[in-house]
Amino acid sequence: MRFWNRFLKNKMAVAGGLVVAALFAVSLFAPYLAPCDPNEIDLKQVLAPPSAKHLLGTDPLGRDVLSRMIWGARISMKVGFVATGIAILIGAILGGVAGYFGRWVDALIMRFVDIMLCFPTFFLILAVIAILEPSIWNIMIIIGLTGWMGITRLVRADFISLKEREFIRAARATGAGDLRIIIRHLYPNAMASILVAATLGVAGAILTESALSFLGIGVQPPTPSWGNILTAGKDNIDIAWWLSLYPGLAILITVLGYNLLGEAIRDSLDPRLRR
Repeated sequence: MRFWNRFLKNKMAVAGGLVVAALFAVSLFAPYLAPCDPNEIDLKQVLAPPSAKHLLGTDPLGRDVLSRMIWGARISMKVGFVATGIAILIGAILGGVAGYFGRWVDALIMRFVDIMLCFPTFFLILAVIAILEPSIWNIMIIIGLTGWMGITRLVRADFISLKEREFIRAARATGAGDLRIIIRHLYPNAMASILVAATLGVAGAILTESALSFLGIGVQPPTPSWGNILTAGKDNIDIAWWLSLYPGLAILITVLGYNLLGEAIRDSLDPRLRR
């Protein structure tokens, strides 16, 4: 109740939560909300401006932009959650092991993290996708496998702080083993940081997927994605402004909503920020 009271007092948090909830609803009910088949080609309506028939206009193949954006929301949410789930799983395990055991284990894991951080993440993704076949599953896996380093550092710092607390010493005194202490005591107390990192990670994954699709190496046509709608907008920016405006706003509002939600969760769960 205290968490919800603090959360609901933050107007920006409520706004971010509403944006995320709306995205969930649109993704879940995309087949019912989309007015047209997102892949239906109508050569008589090529690059038609917004109208009563096509509220957000059409693309170079006469496909309804609103329908493609609604289905694109489902793709973006899927990529965001799967990629972030992979990153959280890897980062939480490595960070927990490094923070709890310390010494050479910590040094080995953190040096590997430092090596990974030396590579520009986006260009590393581009290099891997250039080798593999560009598909939605490859995109999700690659984004997840290149986004765990920050979470590892975050969880490691939490574990280093938590493992010296009195309740951990009490658990050791009662004969609890390392695995029990890590799973039953340390991870639940580090969950606030993990939850915030996951929320912010979804926004980053959606932004990365949109950028890759914009470059033509992400989600491949005819599958609708906000990024490949933007690509069509780039090619027709002088005569079809709606192809750039609406997907760009969707990406902006989505990323902003997740960032606001993540900051609000952090402020509501962190006892040091309570007023």
